[in-house]
Amino acid sequence: MSLFDDVRGAAARVVQHARSVRIDAAALAALASQLRIDPPPPPSWDPVAYHVGTPATRLAYGITLDAINFGSGWFPKLRKRAGRSGYYTVALGLKDRFDAHGPWSAAELSVLTATDLAETTGQTLTDPDVAELMALFARALNDLGRLLAEHHGGSFEALVADAGGSAERLVRSLARMPLYRDVSWYEGPAGARFAVPFYKRAQITVADLAIAFGGAGPGRFDDLDALTCFADNLVPHVLRCAGVLDYAPALAARIAAEQLLPPGAPEEVEIRAAGVHAVEQLVAALRATGTPASAHQIDMTLWHRGQRPEIKARPRHRSRCPYY
Repeated sequence: MSLFDDVRGAAARVVQHARSVRIDAAALAALASQLRIDPPPPPSWDPVAYHVGTPATRLAYGITLDAINFGSGWFPKLRKRAGRSGYYTVALGLKDRFDAHGPWSAAELSVLTATDLAETTGQTLTDPDVAELMALFARALNDLGRLLAEHHGGSFEALVADAGGSAERLVRSLARMPLYRDVSWYEGPAGARFAVPFYKRAQITVADLAIAFGGAGPGRFDDLDALTCFADNLVPHVLRCAGVLDYAPALAARIAAEQLLPPGAPEEVEIRAAGVHAVEQLVAALRATGTPASAHQIDMTLWHRGQRPEIKARPRHRSRCPYY
């Protein structure tokens, strides 16, 4: 079994035993029909939101951005760009840095500070919650710099080339870094605990590179369609808004009250796992009708739906962790 099979299998097992989250089969079938009738356009690299530059700087940008592609639990605290979400505020801050000065080298990444990241993303460190996130961003980029220096000659290109066109190998390489080791634990029946891997940021790095390079060069991965859904807090929220995910009243009340869920708590794991499993069921439903589908494509479609005002207006679950 591949690492991606492990993600799928563990998510299905969580859903089987979940106490607070369930998947509504009828709503899922309706969403699958909607996606079949109105398929999404292929994703593209938005030059307004993301750095384009040269192939080398675009590669460095994609990897650097996904190294800090987390913080949704802190985003309500950020000073956001006009009309932009927390994610796009970070992406645009990094884009401005790359457009003006190019990428950080491995050596520079390894010594960045919270102050550096606050300046890059347009934040201040006066709010301790924001300071905490900026420190995590700095730690993630310090780890990336060390990974590049110690294993890939300081080169972003070598990091990807060493994966040999394998998404799984690149995910495993990125997971050498502690903040990429996105594995939770869940207690099933009779108190049996089992690991639930998600590897959200490592997987989305692969997908983003494929988009940034049109599936060629550093964006070519022979097993791209083996990727799972990128387990975060927005895709499950979109699925919930569509009626696909149904939360127990106590969990729904906590989310409505905008209470943070502890990372690794049973409810938090169930939400992420149910999102992964529901997307797998959507893939299966579409393929059964002869419609080409993959988890990463459906994920991107649902994520972009999540930018709609009516969906953003409804509280989603938030948890403070370095994984999403």
